Amino acid sequence: MADVSLKHVSKSFGDVAAINDVSMNITDGSFVVLLGPTGAGKTTTLRLISGLERPDEGDIFIGGRSVIDETPAQRDVAMVFQQYSLYPHMTVRENLSFPLRSPILKTPEEVIKEKVQEVAEILRISHKLDNKSTQLSGGEMQRVSIGRALVRDPAIYLMDEPLSSLDAKLRAELRIELKRIQAELGATVLYVTHDQIEAMTMATHVGVLDNGQLVQFGSPREIYENPVSLYVASRLGLPRINVIPADIFAGAPNGAKTIGLRPEHIQQGEGRPTTVQRIEHLGDQTRLHLELDGQEIVTLTDVHTKLEPGDTIAIQPRNALYFDASGARIA
Repeated sequence: MADVSLKHVSKSFGDVAAINDVSMNITDGSFVVLLGPTGAGKTTTLRLISGLERPDEGDIFIGGRSVIDETPAQRDVAMVFQQYSLYPHMTVRENLSFPLRSPILKTPEEVIKEKVQEVAEILRISHKLDNKSTQLSGGEMQRVSIGRALVRDPAIYLMDEPLSSLDAKLRAELRIELKRIQAELGATVLYVTHDQIEAMTMATHVGVLDNGQLVQFGSPREIYENPVSLYVASRLGLPRINVIPADIFAGAPNGAKTIGLRPEHIQQGEGRPTTVQRIEHLGDQTRLHLELDGQEIVTLTDVHTKLEPGDTIAIQPRNALYFDASGARIA
């Protein structure tokens, strides 16, 4: 494993700036998640690090050395894609061993056998080694796809939304598995997603991208509690942060245009009266959908609440986040 650093990296495709002056340090053994919507520059960042694209400006370092002039093979990175990209005519064993048979690696057969068995046990697919990839479930195929990267022992693993094509149950299971594997191996991972749950549950650090710019980088907790902008605040949190006009509640600082209220940061029982519009009972939590001056506000309440649609409940902000007209955070 190795540190990976981007220094003022920019990349454009025609008139479109995919990445603009991005600087970021991925420390050895960390699990960094790049978060942002489609078109934010997440995949381009991975491709620049892997060597599949060359930056227009800036430099990229792996293990302290500049890799701008190195090929993808020389950079010693391993990529996991959204699509499984397995060889259908090969068994799981053959798919896992394929990267190790590269003429560049020249791995001895006994080492290949040992490494494949080790990775299969880590991924809990050792009982499937002699199955063709076409005989596997979606979750098993994605495990094999991840395994083809794990056998490599690269400087960094680059993962481009590897779980997005799986159903919700499998995604939840593999999130846990990926984090366990990363911790066991001490691996350095750069993981791209638009899924905030993946970012919150797996990352040691989150980088939030907006139109090719890295707008905030920090721990998931730091970004959730202290976002630098309304855009960043809206990227993390489920239910989403409530965004309402600043003058709905008293006490907004000068220059505040909007208030960002996390559902758990709304105090009930005093303040301004609101009307209950809808109640969602989700087992471990109950969400209240409230209406105040034409604004919908979502908050959390007791799972055994007796409230019903049409009831009135008073609320007031607690630990509110304030933003100016441009969406920048007001301290």
